[in-house]
Amino acid sequence: MLGQPLKIAAALVFSFAPLMTLAADTSSTQTLEQAEAQKSGYLKTLEQLVSIDTGTGQEEGINKVQEILVDRLKSLGAEVSVTPASPSVGGNIVGTIKGNGKARFLLMVHYDTVFGPGTAAKRPFRADEARAYGPGVADAKGGVAMILHSLQLLKAQDFKQFGTITVLFNPDEETGSAGSKTVIADLARKHDYVFSYEPPDKEAVTVATNGINAVHLSVKGRASHAGSAPEEGRNAVIEMGHQLVRLKDLGNPAKGTTVNWTIVNGGDKRNIIPASAVAEGDMRYSDLSEYDRVLSEGNRLIQEKLVPDTEVSFRIDKGRPPLVKNSGSEQLAERAKSLYSSIGRTLEPVAMRFGTDAGYAYVPGESKPAILETMGVVGAGLHSPEEYIDLSSIAPRLYLTVSMIKELSEKELTVAN
Repeated sequence: MLGQPLKIAAALVFSFAPLMTLAADTSSTQTLEQAEAQKSGYLKTLEQLVSIDTGTGQEEGINKVQEILVDRLKSLGAEVSVTPASPSVGGNIVGTIKGNGKARFLLMVHYDTVFGPGTAAKRPFRADEARAYGPGVADAKGGVAMILHSLQLLKAQDFKQFGTITVLFNPDEETGSAGSKTVIADLARKHDYVFSYEPPDKEAVTVATNGINAVHLSVKGRASHAGSAPEEGRNAVIEMGHQLVRLKDLGNPAKGTTVNWTIVNGGDKRNIIPASAVAEGDMRYSDLSEYDRVLSEGNRLIQEKLVPDTEVSFRIDKGRPPLVKNSGSEQLAERAKSLYSSIGRTLEPVAMRFGTDAGYAYVPGESKPAILETMGVVGAGLHSPEEYIDLSSIAPRLYLTVSMIKELSEKELTVAN
């Protein structure tokens, strides 16, 4: 997960201590107290997860955590299946728990990280009075633990008024979710509500995220000797520079669209006029129509050339789609704010610049599923040695998931298309 939030208007040592079964009408205060009692178990879960290297594609660690998560979901009463997440290693873990009601929930997050082999040994899990640290502690093993312990708390309360709770743990989010995006999209369409457990960096839930595309620019010229016959060449690097200047303003600040050129390569040797040059860039957007606009505008701009007889091409490779601002997410956020206020805390709805798997769950033009992102534990320093979670947020965020499931099971959202 990449980027920062923008304000918008408007275990497994799974050593859970046995909890007394409670009535389904448990008050907010009691639910928060029970969530506090889950904190030590949550941290044990988190420590074991963080202690296993699961960088995307690291087969040994991915498989080990996969086995642990399958066992844990089964112990919570879920029917579990695992399907390959090809081309990545590991599997998409899907657990399903049936209730007695109608509301259908999908809780999802990834269990891979960006960290290389050996990182867990070099920077093991540790905690002080305020924070816990370690590779992937927030992004997103803290979210994995949040899902597991929320289900544990619902089970302890003997709450079964939901229709279905489905859990999806995928192993390839950090490289684009190529092997899980179809599973996410298919599952989302079968549910009323989707909660995704990326970490917020403050007490917030996310109602919109950016999509991520890759932009590509290539120039074909003609090689020649740079000393004896430069005039016979067609310098692709010069033309590339010209085109990058022309294409530097493809973004649209009013719509939150950014296009940033980040990689440029051209030429082979100092004494050869370069015959080719390529550039890549990062496109972020929240308005679905921006893909067509940027593609059209880019292809229009490259028609004006500086170096004669060069060939220029521009394309966009679609990546993770956005979670577009929508009524369903905003109504879910209002429910979340109300539930948080009942325990004396404030919660902020935000839009975020990064892209997440929530984009694959979003169905343009449809009222369902309603989606909330960043339901995970509060944390920061993602993808860095300083990554941490805020220990004081564990119980409130557990309370949030449990209370949202209970509330929505009893009081369904009514969202117009």
